Amino acid sequence: MKLDVKVIAGARKDFLKQEGELTKIYLRAPAVDGKANKALIEFLSGHFNVSKSQIEIIKGLKSCSKTITIS
Repeated sequence: MKLDVKVIAGARKDFLKQEGELTKIYLRAPAVDGKANKALIEFLSGHFNVSKSQIEIIKGLKSCSKTITIS
């Protein structure tokens, strides 16, 4: 599955919000030293009930707009 998301780092709590076709993921982790990317993978693994190794950020490692694959 391929998923395009917008990540908002530094939020009060971790949650996912669907706005039309756009998926926004709010994370408490700051966007520093890859902490938000690690938190994103952990959040998605729990949300979709898959292991962390099945989730890969294929586009947007240093951007808030990301493309993610879940195998």
